Amino acid sequence: MKKDTSWEVAASWYDEHLKNDDTYHAKVVLPNLLRVLDLKPTDHVLDLACGQGYFTHHFLGITKHVTAVDLSPSLAEIAAKVNPEADVHVAPAQSLDFAKSASFDVAICVLALQNMEQLEKVFAEVARVLKPDGRFVFVLNHPTFRIPKVSSWGFEGAHKQYRRIDKYLSAFKAKIDMRPGTDDSHTWSFHYSLQDIMKSLRKSNFAITRLEEWISHRESGKGPRAEAENVARKEIPLFMMMEVMKV
Repeated sequence: MKKDTSWEVAASWYDEHLKNDDTYHAKVVLPNLLRVLDLKPTDHVLDLACGQGYFTHHFLGITKHVTAVDLSPSLAEIAAKVNPEADVHVAPAQSLDFAKSASFDVAICVLALQNMEQLEKVFAEVARVLKPDGRFVFVLNHPTFRIPKVSSWGFEGAHKQYRRIDKYLSAFKAKIDMRPGTDDSHTWSFHYSLQDIMKSLRKSNFAITRLEEWISHRESGKGPRAEAENVARKEIPLFMMMEVMKV
């Protein structure tokens, strides 16, 4: 199997990272995602860009009809080993050739659309494999406030923290170092504005049925900037969740 994804080089690191109980995945994304999904035992679920199967594992606790797919062979191998009940595949999100049309009740993509360059093709393929009343639920690093390389925190004195945004509307590709200081562990992130996302959804006849913005669970300890940091965390969301349906 050709290893043609940038996440292949980060597979081991990412697997170890999610074993930590204090990740955003565990404390923010998972509980909110399960609430929004409200899965039923009869639901047929597609975990798109499943990584090492972290969310697949939790979906299997509700329904046994879970199909997982990732472009990284190493991550898919881990997902299959950890989740033997799941049907795991290696494939790009825009070409789910293993899946029949109109075969899933729910498709889910967590923190991975931002790593996909062919957004319109991905949405079109998800639309193809969803049943007529199926849902597509995806979670992104917030596309307005968490833009790779061009957004950052700033302070006015010690009592006000703000979010600086230097670029937003233009789509672009950014290299992300997963282990700073090394030469062989990076991934690529693709920034899309909300307008880009909504136009791409419309082309596949998706309509937004729910949108939520999720904040950090963390709090700063004692220090001169702690209060400002804690206020900013509650006001500037880390993640955006969209639920869309075909119309």
